[in-house]
Amino acid sequence: MGWRRVFLGLCAAALAVWLYLTMQQPAGQQDSIRIGATYMTMNNPFYSVIDEELRLMIESQGDILLTRDPALDQEKQNAQIHELLASDIDLLVINPVDFQQIRPALEEARDAGVPVVIVDSQVSDPSLVTCTIASDNYGAGVLCAEHLMRTRDSAHIVLLEHAAAQSAVDRIQGFCDTLAEHPAYEIVGQADCEGQLELAMPALRKLLEEQPAIDVVMALNDPSALGAMAALEEYGTLENTLVYGVDGAPEAKNMIYEGVMTATVAQSPIQIGQTTAQVAYQILEGEPYDKVITVPVKLITEENVNQFGSDGWQ
Repeated sequence: MGWRRVFLGLCAAALAVWLYLTMQQPAGQQDSIRIGATYMTMNNPFYSVIDEELRLMIESQGDILLTRDPALDQEKQNAQIHELLASDIDLLVINPVDFQQIRPALEEARDAGVPVVIVDSQVSDPSLVTCTIASDNYGAGVLCAEHLMRTRDSAHIVLLEHAAAQSAVDRIQGFCDTLAEHPAYEIVGQADCEGQLELAMPALRKLLEEQPAIDVVMALNDPSALGAMAALEEYGTLENTLVYGVDGAPEAKNMIYEGVMTATVAQSPIQIGQTTAQVAYQILEGEPYDKVITVPVKLITEENVNQFGSDGWQ
């Protein structure tokens, strides 16, 4: 029986040491901060880059990031947020699938006392969120329209949209508002492709059948612009059609370099991810922070694409 007494003695000693160290440890270091994140879809590399930057900064502090992918399903995103809140997260990062239907999840987070940071979009009721971090999406549309007017005197334009995403709505609105007083630039068709390459391609095929005179495509993002180019190539009209996107994705920059795509407006998912992490800690530590942060955007064309590089994001 002696070995049992020795074993129990060692356990008691280890427990005493653990309790002592725990009591000596500052309260803020006893538990890791837990941050939840859910983006409209991880099928878009843009969100993967944001998440990678966010994770890098959070885990370097010894804290935890829990990431979820609702795959463009708002009900699923709301359920994911419910699950994240139930797992005792300290802060929630959201890129909403639908800027209006996200409301029940935002109300649940508010009731749970969990601050919310919205990234790359807005929501219908900003009072429900702690901070919004997004690119100058309206300005991105303006830049595309201004380039179009410098390039051509008239155009037959189709729009590839994503009505559920406020960021996409703002881009298309900026584009259309800039052209509104110039009747030579005519919007002849539009389609919602949810920002997905595989939906943009058949959507543009259908538009080309209805409006064969299309000579400009304004796409809400680069994946949908790439899908549009695939459809235009099938129809043999890519060479004479201007294609605009938004993101600054490596694939889009390569297409611009090769003279296939006209322009993209570069966002910076790297900067958005890093800024989100910084603001998250400012909020949790009670430090001052800006409630709305707008990240600048830049037009990339054949003339300046070499300045941005083609093998990575900004």
